[in-house]
Amino acid sequence: MSQGQQKSAFGLSFDPRALTDLLQAPSDIRDLTLAQLQDIVNARHFGLRLTGDLEGYRKLVVDSRRQWRVVYGLRFAPEGALHQREVHVVAVRPRADNDVYDEVGRRLGMARRPLSARTHAARSRSPQLITRAPDYRPPLPSAMPGLPRPAQSPAYRPAH
Repeated sequence: MSQGQQKSAFGLSFDPRALTDLLQAPSDIRDLTLAQLQDIVNARHFGLRLTGDLEGYRKLVVDSRRQWRVVYGLRFAPEGALHQREVHVVAVRPRADNDVYDEVGRRLGMARRPLSARTHAARSRSPQLITRAPDYRPPLPSAMPGLPRPAQSPAYRPAH
């Protein structure tokens, strides 16, 4: 190894569709993506963790306009590989309308659109907010001062 080069911490692999994504991306996005992936492979940078259905994966914000994302996961490398673990890129796509996350869900075989933990929490109902009809009973007339007590039914006999 020549001076200035360091041994990478991880291998790198691409889902074939992610490689197509990368090749179809604009050249500036492609260059930025490759530079950031190099930092990840050399363990100088890690993307933000995804939550919810995509927990275990990470995202990279590629450009300064925050319009492109890379979604990747760390996994064990195939037997005989140079590294024990590898960065596996699942998608390189625009973030618009969460397209990248929807596509990752499809590529991972999810039947429905992946939900983030925040979305799941927002869609679930808190047990404290369950709306029930109020348990309102008008007060008994005998509870009001100055009113006579109601007559008791003939079947009523107080227990002794």
